[in-house]
This record gives sequence, structure tokens and C-alpha cells, in this order.
Amino acid sequence: QVQLVESGGGLVQAGGSLRLSCAASGSIFSINAMGWYRQVPGKQRELVADITNSGTINYEDSVKGRFTISRDNANNTVYLQMNSLKPEDTAVYYCMTRLMELGYGYVSDHWGKGTLVTVSS
Repeated sequence: QVQLVESGGGLVQAGGSLRLSCAASGSIFSINAMGWYRQVPGKQRELVADITNSGTINYEDSVKGRFTISRDNANNTVYLQMNSLKPEDTAVYYCMTRLMELGYGYVSDHWGKGTLVTVSS
């Protein structure tokens, strides 16, 4: 089994910063990509940023220049540094890891339980 443990959410004023982290552990053979998604009530979960093994990074347009994703491959951890936060960034943020478990021959997506980020105006 695979566990994803997220941390770093909370309440911050507009213009402030937060850093999210997500550590993957368990029966992991290899990790292809790690990333962060977010969801607000009534809307679909959307990609915020992801990073592949080769270092390719994608950002959702509204966070470009404000958020930075990084990865510690040795510790199977992904980070999301969020600066210049806006009220519209308020959401539950979910860590996603695309990996192959030990004993399995295919890649699958695994999700964390989510961490709430609230940005007050």
C-alpha cells in the first residue's frame, strides 16, 4: 500500500505565503510524477502544478509566477511554495503521485486526503 501525507495548509491573509508538502511512502517501486490539485465546492478538481521525473513542470495559468513546485526524489516528497496568495486560491489542495507499486506492472494515480488553504481578503 501507498500512503501520501500532506501538510502545510492553513489560514493566511491575501499576499501571504504558505508551503505545502507531501511525502509518499509504502510499497513504491517507482514514481513517475508528483503534483498538486485543488478543489472548491461545486467545481471540478483542477491541476495546480505537477513535476515529472525528468523535471518537466506544468503550472495552471493563474498560479504562474506565484507558486513554485519542487521535488525531493530521495525522500519521495513534493513541495508547493505558494506566494502572493489571493482569496481565489482558497481551496482544498490534494497531493497526487503517479507511481508503480511493488509487484504491479502498471502505473496508477494515488491521492492524499487534502489540506485546506484559506486566504482571507
